[in-house]
Amino acid sequence: MNKISVIIIAYNEEKNIARCINSVAGIADEIIVVDSGSIDQTKEIVKNSGAKLIIQDFLGYAGQKNFGVNHSSYDYILSLDADEALSPKLKSELLKIKNSLSPDNVYEMNRKTNYCGKWISHGGWYPDWKIRLYNKNTAHWGGGSLHEKIIINKDISIKKINADIEHYSYYTIQDHINQIQKFTDISSKELYEKEKKAPLTKLLFSGHVKFLRDYIFRFGFLDGYAGFRIAKISAFATFLKYAKLKELNDLKNHHQ
Repeated sequence: MNKISVIIIAYNEEKNIARCINSVAGIADEIIVVDSGSIDQTKEIVKNSGAKLIIQDFLGYAGQKNFGVNHSSYDYILSLDADEALSPKLKSELLKIKNSLSPDNVYEMNRKTNYCGKWISHGGWYPDWKIRLYNKNTAHWGGGSLHEKIIINKDISIKKINADIEHYSYYTIQDHINQIQKFTDISSKELYEKEKKAPLTKLLFSGHVKFLRDYIFRFGFLDGYAGFRIAKISAFATFLKYAKLKELNDLKNHHQ
């Protein structure tokens, strides 16, 4: 019988962590929460849930997830962020296939985002296929410090599970703004370390292109005002990333 270790990464997720843990009950043979130093009630909620809590300074998203895997007891890993949860349909589908899981496969599922109380179905946010179930002997987390991804061994097949991970992303506009400040800090530093530049064309046009792609060509307008808001804030985030990159390069040139 196959057993699954659920690995959850968390930081200040008192609003979400109980939902995430509860959603994997009946699927998980082990639940490990890797917390990167929460100062809210996250750690207490995890302890009271019966899940295993490990405190680890943030190693980047890929590093944090691999750290949790390294402490797991079982070969099959289901990876979630604390603001995610299995939908009832996805839980049912996973129960059906649990005993037929193969190390020759990784399993991909769709992630659907709840944005300020509204489920988003377009605009580049959905469909959003993610590999989240895999055998740790044939796959691992890699990629940059922001955009982590599953790296699979040669000859491994990707199997789709037609059900959703529920992603509770932002409760307020301020949550969204705070997150883009964090993410653009990380992404601009990554580009800077790769010696990338921020030409005027990027600063002038990249945000507009992002808005048109997500709101028009990816049908974000079908999500109403929420779709418009997401597209506008995402466009600003694209501009902000390059503005911060230009600032880093200008500071470097000033000190040379």
